[in-house]
Amino acid sequence: MSISILLADDHTILRQGLSALLEAEPDFHILGEASTGVETLQKVQALDPDILVLDLVLPDINGLEITRQVRHSHPRTRIVILSMHAKEAYVLEAFNNGASAYVLKGSDAHELIQAIHQARLGARYLSPPLSEQSLEAYIQLTRGQEFDPYETLTNRERQILHLAAGGRSNNEIARRLTISSRTVEVHRAKVMAKLDLHNQSELVRFAIQRGIIPLEEN
Repeated sequence: MSISILLADDHTILRQGLSALLEAEPDFHILGEASTGVETLQKVQALDPDILVLDLVLPDINGLEITRQVRHSHPRTRIVILSMHAKEAYVLEAFNNGASAYVLKGSDAHELIQAIHQARLGARYLSPPLSEQSLEAYIQLTRGQEFDPYETLTNRERQILHLAAGGRSNNEIARRLTISSRTVEVHRAKVMAKLDLHNQSELVRFAIQRGIIPLEEN
């Protein structure tokens, strides 16, 4: 049975390469491509793919938030994260948000193909050098905080958190999300209050610690 796939990455050359690679597999069918988070969510809804191959870093909505929204609104679509970031915080956050597989961009093509097959079957997949043991060790290291204020954020507040942590101004966020700057300002203030953050540096530090944004980008 054919496995339908949607590719989401903001690099055109990478998407084209992945499309050619995966289309060569007899049981894979590429339904389409997306370059932004908004486009990804729209195409998941329109195309109903079996698999979403998703980069963590997109221009508007963070890949982790896309994962959470897709799993909530379209649970039949399995999500394979394809990322350059190997830190356990990113991997664990991806799985907590509903991803089925996490593949590093430096992996062999076989790893991505294997991840797609495993995700379609409902299994969890990690490409080497990632491992269940390293994730469990990280969980044990960070265990103990029962209340997570991040879980109190609305979808819109999470979008604004991700964009603000990436250095976008209120005006830039407003343009990306097609809302007013004043609305962004209000949501941003709510985010800071809920997370008990007091300035941009604390906001960025929180986002890095949660794996929301990669350390290398800051």
